[in-house]
Amino acid sequence: MNLSRALRSGVAAICIACVAAPAGLAAPAGTIQVSVADSKDFTRIELKSSGGAKAAIRREGHDVILAFPRDADPDITRLKVDPPDGVKAVTARRAGSKLEVVLTLADDADANSGFADGAAYLNVFKKKPQDAAAKPAEAKAEAEAAPAPEPEPVKRPDPIPAGGVVHMAAQVDPGKVTLSFPWAKPNGAAVFRRGDAVWVVFDAPATLDVSRAPRGLRQFKGVTAYKGADYSAVRIDATSTTPVFASNDGATWTVTLGSAASGKQSAVKVERAPGGGPAALSAAIAGVTKVVKVTDPAAGDAITVATALGPAKGLPSRREFVQMALLPSAQGLAMEAYTDDVGMTFDGDLVSIGRPEGLALSPQAAFAERHTAEPGAPQPAGLPALIDYENWPRTGSGGFIARYDALLDAASEEEAKGRDSGLAARLALARFLVGSDLAYEAIGVLNGLAAQHPEAMDLPEFRGLRGVARVLAHRYKEAEADFSAPTLSDDPSSALWRAYIAAQQNQWTETRQQFTAGAEAFTRFSPLWRARFARADARAALALGDLEGATKRINVALMSKVEPREELATRLVQARILEAQGQTAWALHIYDAVSHSSADYLQAPALLRATEIRYQRGEIKPAKAAAVYDGLRYRWRGDATELETIRALGNLYLSQGRYREALEILRTAGQRMAYMPQAADLQADLDHAFRGLFLDGLADGLEPIQALAMFYDFKDLTPPGADGDLMVRKLARRLVDVDLLPQAAELLDYQVNNRLDGVPRAQVATDLATIYLMDHKPEKALQAINASRTTILPSALNAERRLVEARALMGLNRLDFALEVLGKDASPDGQALRAEITWKQKDWPAAGAQFEKLLGDRWKQPGALSPEEEGDLLRAGVSYSLAGDETSLARLEQRYQGFFAQASNPEALKVALTGVSTDRLSVSDFSRVSANDAAFTGWVEKMKQKFRDKPAPVGAPTPKAAGAAPAAPAKQASASPPAATPKKG
Repeated sequence: MNLSRALRSGVAAICIACVAAPAGLAAPAGTIQVSVADSKDFTRIELKSSGGAKAAIRREGHDVILAFPRDADPDITRLKVDPPDGVKAVTARRAGSKLEVVLTLADDADANSGFADGAAYLNVFKKKPQDAAAKPAEAKAEAEAAPAPEPEPVKRPDPIPAGGVVHMAAQVDPGKVTLSFPWAKPNGAAVFRRGDAVWVVFDAPATLDVSRAPRGLRQFKGVTAYKGADYSAVRIDATSTTPVFASNDGATWTVTLGSAASGKQSAVKVERAPGGGPAALSAAIAGVTKVVKVTDPAAGDAITVATALGPAKGLPSRREFVQMALLPSAQGLAMEAYTDDVGMTFDGDLVSIGRPEGLALSPQAAFAERHTAEPGAPQPAGLPALIDYENWPRTGSGGFIARYDALLDAASEEEAKGRDSGLAARLALARFLVGSDLAYEAIGVLNGLAAQHPEAMDLPEFRGLRGVARVLAHRYKEAEADFSAPTLSDDPSSALWRAYIAAQQNQWTETRQQFTAGAEAFTRFSPLWRARFARADARAALALGDLEGATKRINVALMSKVEPREELATRLVQARILEAQGQTAWALHIYDAVSHSSADYLQAPALLRATEIRYQRGEIKPAKAAAVYDGLRYRWRGDATELETIRALGNLYLSQGRYREALEILRTAGQRMAYMPQAADLQADLDHAFRGLFLDGLADGLEPIQALAMFYDFKDLTPPGADGDLMVRKLARRLVDVDLLPQAAELLDYQVNNRLDGVPRAQVATDLATIYLMDHKPEKALQAINASRTTILPSALNAERRLVEARALMGLNRLDFALEVLGKDASPDGQALRAEITWKQKDWPAAGAQFEKLLGDRWKQPGALSPEEEGDLLRAGVSYSLAGDETSLARLEQRYQGFFAQASNPEALKVALTGVSTDRLSVSDFSRVSANDAAFTGWVEKMKQKFRDKPAPVGAPTPKAAGAAPAAPAKQASASPPAATPKKG
């Protein structure tokens, strides 16, 4: 216990030493501090008496007079040398028992005044133009509409004297030496000590003449001048015990060295920069003029220096930080950096020091206000998010109820005082409740406190207490909001809670980062939470594939002495690590042991993992594994274990071809527990299964009507984009194969009207029109073509659309229009369609020639005619016969008589080419029966084969490239059409 307290005290002392600013030099009684700040619209001047005396303010014409007690001693040098905008002059005078500071305003300036934070202030601003009303209306409107001109940057007078040389003067007095640097105009300077040297840096690159420097003095050994691109400097070799003082009088800077050096100097206050960004430091230095880098020849490095106008203000002592140090200064600010990325900038009178990743500073919470409770009540822990399990839950001899009632009474009395009350009693009650694991009660107390005192939300301990309580209540999202507050951004104890929350949400990278950030606070937590934090980090390492890191962290968790159930929870994670390392036998041994625990929340995951291992090793049959999974999903519900069980059962069903059961169980669980992080993995399994069925061909083994019914039942799983479109088209092609033409048309019609644009839409609309033609609906086919017209299409697609449109017009008996659309298409399909149209026109001579042309030189090739070739020959013979062209008939008979015997309908060919009638088929019957129906049937079969062989539409990926972006933007709609009842067409 003594060692623990000693360590705690040591860490706290280090934290305080890192950031706590040393106290500034005490201001002499009666000193008046003068501050000036500029903004875009006005200049603010503040005068504050160190003795607390309040000034009297009055206005006399253009003069604003501030009266102080007679013994006041204002330093108005800067105001006199460089009056703020809107101020002509500043003077100080004695009037009876008062000291009056008179600020004379410019003719075009006005001011208002008052008191704030113990200081008298004056806001000086430009007067509004008085002649605006006299302007013509047009000029006035133009002036009001014109944007205000950007203020030009303030350009200071050049301080370098004529000739570019500043001659240093020296004066030796008893015990001290004074060095003076007379410039032409006031300029900024910095005076600081580094080792055995005093540096004087000016913000103008003049040549400094130090030839008059005295020699043989004990105050310093020598003086060396330097000149940079944007600065000039003097390095004085002086021992570290030599006092240094800086002052200025107008344009002359004076540096005094020696034991007799004395004078007034304001202390620069360096503090942590506000805000929740990377940690940085800031210092308010009135009149900052420049930040320069000065090379130190003794050390060979660069010193970053901020110069400022007088009066003198500096840093009384050296300030050490991890990445840099601030040097003691009599004027300005100087920094030596230990890393290259530390920088110094300034904006107005504010100097900022930082680095891109932030400075390594003690947490903000270490310096926040601490609300200590009454003696005997639970006191704050060492860190905002630390639980003091040793002291907070103590009840004393009276027991829990007596302790709770006492703390509750104190909290109630405090709350009854309203806005004027304190916070300590309610925070003490919250500590007691958190330490007693009464999370919901603690949340209620803290929420009530925040409602009455919203400023409590800025307290690190409030955020830490409520965040811990919310974690204990498993309200991780709310806890995450508390631990994300800027006031806890660099608190290591809060980082551990952020790591734990991230692990509960499967955010593994965040878990590891936050655990590393909170490592220094790890040992200050109780063994229980050390085990839980380490276990969470081990899970994260395992998920990220860092098996070595996971093993180390789980060993840390096992070192904590906790109750058996907590150790078994750690052993479960250890088994998962062993399983990932291939040591399934050891993992199975642990799972079997844990599965006999009396705690169901430990039994369920252990039994699940043990069953999975045995199934993978072939020790149990799929039916046995399915029975275990099915029993588990009813036995243990509501957390990640149930989702893992359902995932295992769903994948098992998929492997057995029980697709509908797999999809049903996966979808139901995903919808019911969508709020859980693990639901994303289950949804991924569900999407993968649906893709496998309808994109990768697993559903091809189902009957088309079954595949269609399953698609409609789970159509909400259809992925957006090109993958979903390709699924629908593949299913439509299967439906075409089995003549379910209305259902196929319904699928494609939804795609055309709701999801596609551009070339993909035109291509799918062409397929839709073809299906309508196959279903004897030429009018709908023509509508599909007309509704999907666009300006730029591939030439092959244009040709295909012309053929479909011409066939639709032929089906509507608009034969002349069909021929006009067909144009001069010389492709085999175009010639075949032209022959059919000519047949329908009963232009027998032309029809016969067209069909004979389709056959070409087929008569020269041996082998039986194909059904399509046989049909063309039949129609050619009928056409020549009806046209009375005996010569052409004789030619056909001579060329093709050797094919009669091998034909599927030799009698029909003999009748068509010879005119010889038989009892079985007459010429008139043949011309009516064979010509149209056979041609259409052949075309339908040809289109079915074309659907089978057709590549993926433009803009849709092939199954191997699923997920590729479509070539044209798709409309925002579901990939699947409204549900319909499948029916045979």
